Amino acid sequence: MVNALDMPVPRNWQRSFSDFLSPCLKTLNHPKQRTCLPRYIRGLLAPLERKSTEPIAEHVGLPYQRLHHFLNVSPWTTDALDHLLATRAQSLCGGKKGVLIIDDTALPKSGDHSVGVAHQYCGALGKLSNCQSLVTLTLADGRIFAPLSMRLFLPKSWTADPERCFEAGVPEHLHTYRSKSDLALEELDRVLAQGTTFRVVLADAGYGISKTFRQALTARGLT
Repeated sequence: MVNALDMPVPRNWQRSFSDFLSPCLKTLNHPKQRTCLPRYIRGLLAPLERKSTEPIAEHVGLPYQRLHHFLNVSPWTTDALDHLLATRAQSLCGGKKGVLIIDDTALPKSGDHSVGVAHQYCGALGKLSNCQSLVTLTLADGRIFAPLSMRLFLPKSWTADPERCFEAGVPEHLHTYRSKSDLALEELDRVLAQGTTFRVVLADAGYGISKTFRQALTARGLT
């Protein structure tokens, strides 16, 4: 496996980075948001030991409070950005050769304050552990893959505790329990509405074991 830190840096990467982000910045309404987003992404790409708000702000030369406000307080809708990402993914690997991959991604956690954290199966560790779990949709064609969607799964230990959800900032309309299959189908309908096309849907047994999930795919004309 090649260490990412040992990979050669492409020439003129700053220009390519700016060109890549330019359409994304147009989906943001405030100039301060358009200033913070490129720096935040550069911080996520940087070889930092911890990629929380404080070390990223220090690395990219932004005041901590400004970056914190951008990530946690500043409101912006994601519809335009979601549509842009879906359009890019479709142009890269959609169509007759494309497949849509539905899967889980787990984020191990040590505490109990992160939204959705619970003792549940953690694919990153291969066992039951304290983690967050996210439902992901990815478009691929055998050459490249393009992430389309990522939805945080809220276990019943969260949805059954409205006060905990409220304190963690979970919007009220998300307090109702949704299974991972429910989340996957909601996101599937969203990307279909955005014009994403593919040959077949792939998922592991965690989804395939559900008759309701398989029937929902059939009802949508999907294999």
